[in-house]
Amino acid sequence: MTAEVLFASCRKLPEGDGDEYAVLPALADVGVRARWAVWDDDAVDFAAADLVVLRATWDYSWRREEFVDWCASVPGVRNAAEVVRWNTDKRYLTDLAADGVPVVPTTVAEPGMRPDWPDGEFVVKPAVGAGSVGAKRFGAAEAGRAAEHLATLHADDRVALVQPYQARVDAEGETALVFFGGLYSHAFTKGAMLTGAERDGSGLFVSEKRGVTEPGPAARALAENALDAASGRFGLARADLLYARVDVVTADDGTPALLELELTEPSLRFDLADAAAPYRFASAVRAHLA
Repeated sequence: MTAEVLFASCRKLPEGDGDEYAVLPALADVGVRARWAVWDDDAVDFAAADLVVLRATWDYSWRREEFVDWCASVPGVRNAAEVVRWNTDKRYLTDLAADGVPVVPTTVAEPGMRPDWPDGEFVVKPAVGAGSVGAKRFGAAEAGRAAEHLATLHADDRVALVQPYQARVDAEGETALVFFGGLYSHAFTKGAMLTGAERDGSGLFVSEKRGVTEPGPAARALAENALDAASGRFGLARADLLYARVDVVTADDGTPALLELELTEPSLRFDLADAAAPYRFASAVRAHLA
């Protein structure tokens, strides 16, 4: 089998951030040629590729409509364009909550809307955004500052989300569970990103402190349920999702809650996984080529 796969990126990171260092050789071992291409490069014929995998398209949040329209024009894009359109707007959290998935409580603040602020610490962030850029944490007595930040987002005609801050994140961080073709691969932790974190050199995302972890059964079950709910919304099998990253936090009552479900271009942190993880990803790519 010889096939060509394009890893879609953006102009600031045309070959990603190094996350796929071991993936391209793993794909080559199973007869798949893979190379990088900037998603809005008109010189690239994405439609001719056997598969187009969204990997580092991290500038989409400033041009979302253009990006999702481009995805719809690429027959072999993964994940599918309909999934991308839904998943690149974090209002999907309210859909998953309606499906019974335990999510961090989320209030949607449309432009012009003034929400009721949570009683304790809380977060205000854009509904369309990547890498925690534009997300800010506020104390219980900082409603004025929060209103100013919300007004800034609304001035750009951006929808915002308001969520109570999950205090245990400061000590425990987030747990990111990674799936390939609907099957669990590995997990890692992400440190608190709204407490003194800085942007990376590209300015596209906030730098994270990460570590290796093995999630407990409650977090695993939540991640599985979230994937079932998401794929079910589109009449897809879980295997139809080439990759997924499920970000879970511990709520104040000690139970896991979904913070984000990343189905578009998540960092998968192969450097924190076992040596077989790139080959699991390569196998999932081959299944989608078939």
